[in-house]
Amino acid sequence: MLANADLDALFLTFKVASISTVLMLLLGTPLAWWLARTTCSWKSAINAIVALPLVLPPTVLGFYLLVLMGPSGLIGELTTWIGVDTLPFTFPGIVLASVLYSMPFVVQPLQTAFASIGEQPLEAAATLRAGPLDTFFSVVVPLAKPGFLTAIILGFTHTVGEFGVVLMIGGNIPDKTRVVSMQIYNHVEALEYNEAHWLAGCLLLFSFTVLLLLYTVSKTQPNVQQLK
Repeated sequence: MLANADLDALFLTFKVASISTVLMLLLGTPLAWWLARTTCSWKSAINAIVALPLVLPPTVLGFYLLVLMGPSGLIGELTTWIGVDTLPFTFPGIVLASVLYSMPFVVQPLQTAFASIGEQPLEAAATLRAGPLDTFFSVVVPLAKPGFLTAIILGFTHTVGEFGVVLMIGGNIPDKTRVVSMQIYNHVEALEYNEAHWLAGCLLLFSFTVLLLLYTVSKTQPNVQQLK
């Protein structure tokens, strides 16, 4: 069965994933919209930067974030200047690292959904004198609903399962930075395989359930091309 430490790790993990997903949506939605619409020559470079966590080892990303967030790093100097403690080995630190690490799983589905909408619905809204924000929220968002659903599920579940970045940035502090992946590692390191099985099984069931929900719901969503 799950011990109190396991439940605390699960709660902290879902808290980090929830906050990170909200932040990724707030930051990733305008970025994805810009990438889907722009013809800027920097588009390929920015796409590569956004997708970098997909191919970069998590410990490499975690190391550079640790340097940037440290007392001598750019982010560390900024937090010190505004009177805030440095971010490594803190809850805000692992949230920021999680956002950067899982951002491609939010931006790419949204970018694909936005690009598939095309110009016709936007032109129709313009003829009705709808402003840019009105067009986005009343036309684009409903048409891109499957993309938002995919982005939320993938961003959340990817954050739940991260290990390397959290290890570098958050360490292994109980009730503060010890997420469920670290707790499983602790059980295995202590040869507590039964406890590790319970915790890993919970994550396996959770991941399968949300992916099943994603594929089930995506079948019921209308294709954007059919709405044009």
